[in-house]
Amino acid sequence: MPALHALDFLSYGSKSWALDVILYLTMIEINDILRASATLSAVLEPTPLQFSKRLSEKFEANIYLKREDLQEVRSFKIRGAYNKMANLSADERKRGVVCASAGNHAQGVAYSCNKLGIKGVIFMPNGTPNQKIRKVRLFGGDMAEVRLHGANFDEAKEESLRFSEEQALVYVHPFDDAQTIAGQGTIAKEIFDHAGFKPDVIIASIGGGGLMSGMGIYAKGVSPNTKMIGIEAEGQASMQASLKASKPVTLEKIETFAEGTAVKTPGNLCFDICKTVLDDIKIVEVGHICSEMIDLYQNEGVIAEPSGALPFAGLEQLKSEIKGKNVVCVICGGNNDILRYPEIMEKSLIWQGLKHYFIVNFSQRPGELRRLLNDVLTANEDIVLFEYIKKNNREKGPAVVGIELSEKEGFEALLERFDESRIDYRVLEPDDAYYSLLL
Repeated sequence: MPALHALDFLSYGSKSWALDVILYLTMIEINDILRASATLSAVLEPTPLQFSKRLSEKFEANIYLKREDLQEVRSFKIRGAYNKMANLSADERKRGVVCASAGNHAQGVAYSCNKLGIKGVIFMPNGTPNQKIRKVRLFGGDMAEVRLHGANFDEAKEESLRFSEEQALVYVHPFDDAQTIAGQGTIAKEIFDHAGFKPDVIIASIGGGGLMSGMGIYAKGVSPNTKMIGIEAEGQASMQASLKASKPVTLEKIETFAEGTAVKTPGNLCFDICKTVLDDIKIVEVGHICSEMIDLYQNEGVIAEPSGALPFAGLEQLKSEIKGKNVVCVICGGNNDILRYPEIMEKSLIWQGLKHYFIVNFSQRPGELRRLLNDVLTANEDIVLFEYIKKNNREKGPAVVGIELSEKEGFEALLERFDESRIDYRVLEPDDAYYSLLL
């Protein structure tokens, strides 16, 4: 069967044909999602669907937040993990399970191990935030063992697959599994059950593709006109690359700031579903993600992890498409380490154009620093970093200077005053090696 896109369905005269294609490709039915919902009802309460007045006014739409960050494990991953493990046979439960995860799926598996009395071994990348590792151990208790391996999810996954085969343990995949996907699809069921209307647009993060696959099957099945839009972070857009290539592809390098969606290769099953149910994918910058994390916390009181803030970073690109529409943004997780907030604030300010770094070569004579303060900086600009390096000769001494602006439009005027003062300087750009050390 040739590769298909949601827009192709129109040529067949019936949008319900889309669901037929999904069922043919994956053998996952809406009934599987309904059964998963019944299974999960024994351990989970539906998460809230909250109206956001701020975002609705900003984008002239009715925007709702699906609060998966309020799950006990603070992410949607509990749905797929529990549904998969609850359907294991007695022999499979006795043997135990293994999985790999950047953190959220690990917590879901650990929680399920404890609830269902199944032993589990959980592989996590070495760079996983300590908060997530501690939570996995807390939820799993004596039933789940954590092993750290590799620099990212894909390396941890390879080791977990090897270990699973070696020990004959059941593998609980974080996204590329029919029962996992059905579990994630229960989010869409709750949205339709509790909204009181059929959403025009559902926006969610994409990592491996399990969340969008499950929700897409249900949403397109009950409301073919509902648009499913995925958001990926720059440097980790493996699903977009795969859709362009018409097959799953593996990224050579991957940006891991949004570690929950840092997946080099989307799932094969997820790819087959997403190429059918997805209406669009948008790519967002890391700094924009950080700004949305801060805005969500300051305005809605929502603590979202980077991957959980992806849908909100995508709203600006969708502004014209969603105007006047009913829009649901899924906050997929809220497991964010508080120690990361200085970095988040820094990246946000840089993305907004409010923070800039310079190498300034000061002449070795009295009054040069005062000249910078008096002739270059205004009352609306602040030095937030001053690091004197060393004298490199008798005439010059370099320093790293960080300057924060009150508005991004002031940057060009700042550079003009630098030039007029005849102070020797250069702007540190993001691709500069020293710039990366500052962050």
